[in-house]
Amino acid sequence: MDYYNKFRGMDLLKEMLNQIRNFDKEVKIMEVCGTHTRAIFAGGIPKLLSDHITLISGPGCPICVTTQIYIDKAIELAKKSNVIITSFADFIKVPGNNSSLQQIKALGGDVRVVHSPISALKIAQKNYDKEVIFLAIGFETTAPIIALSLKEADRLKLDNYSILLSLKTMPAIIEKLILDLESEIDGFICPGHVSTIIGSQAFNFIADNYNLAAVIAGFERGDIIMALARILKMVKEGITTVDNLYSRVVKAKGNLKAIAIMNDFFEVKDSTWRGLGLVRNSGLGLKEKYQNFNAENKFKFKEVPQEKKFFCSCGDVLTGKKRPPDCQLFAKDCTPLNPQGPCMVSEEGSCNIYYEYRR
Repeated sequence: MDYYNKFRGMDLLKEMLNQIRNFDKEVKIMEVCGTHTRAIFAGGIPKLLSDHITLISGPGCPICVTTQIYIDKAIELAKKSNVIITSFADFIKVPGNNSSLQQIKALGGDVRVVHSPISALKIAQKNYDKEVIFLAIGFETTAPIIALSLKEADRLKLDNYSILLSLKTMPAIIEKLILDLESEIDGFICPGHVSTIIGSQAFNFIADNYNLAAVIAGFERGDIIMALARILKMVKEGITTVDNLYSRVVKAKGNLKAIAIMNDFFEVKDSTWRGLGLVRNSGLGLKEKYQNFNAENKFKFKEVPQEKKFFCSCGDVLTGKKRPPDCQLFAKDCTPLNPQGPCMVSEEGSCNIYYEYRR
């Protein structure tokens, strides 16, 4: 506790705050993770920065980057009488082309909020007459527990449990953002939760291949301030490395058991991201021998709908090209109670966070 009291105290942070306030070079830093964005605003950190420092929120919100086509497929499944849809809470609010899972639930569809795919598995064990589908979205953080549910379903020979898969991976999307000349990012605060699974070394390419500064950071106020100060120091001195400032949780090689179970069930594949399109090697797909758990193999879908064109700017917000207030709908037609896009739905979504802390 003495360590944490010092870590959270201002004495330790004053010198770094002075460096941040007095920084006189134009610099853009992206915090990739939505939880980092929330921590930054909750801590009032934007008001502590030099005017030369621009923080950009990245595509680290799993709900936000899930395509509208996936949402419409989930809604189509939820309308079937022999299907139970299980999902994390925020996702059921995301609007599709003409509806949302929340609206389908209100009309009598069997849509259930769960905290874990293991809970979905238990629902399947109690409802053998129905197909129980877990909406498997997220990044490397949620992939291991999803794989664990499949392992248990395989052991139990449970043939009424499946997943609708939209798992993304972080390194490839960060590389995509670096190669996007419009982003002009000088440094990255890499996603802390993802790093606990895949390890800090998974992000070494940022420095090794692209000569950019990067840190792995936690979510305390002190974590964020130290991360910003370290990136600014690297930018100022022309240093390019990936520093692990979250070593109390993140190891160089990550969580080997979690990686092993992911590799047992999933393989790397191309994936489509909202706002970014198709990105090579940025997703996870089920391996051939586990395709019996793929919900898309169990049901025939209607012709794939086209992405509906919204006036919201979620795509540009996710890539750092716009800030949420730059969207013409922000805080007007689009609010957490009436979201027009996924970035306003999720608690990790940039628009939701900006809305909550806009004053």
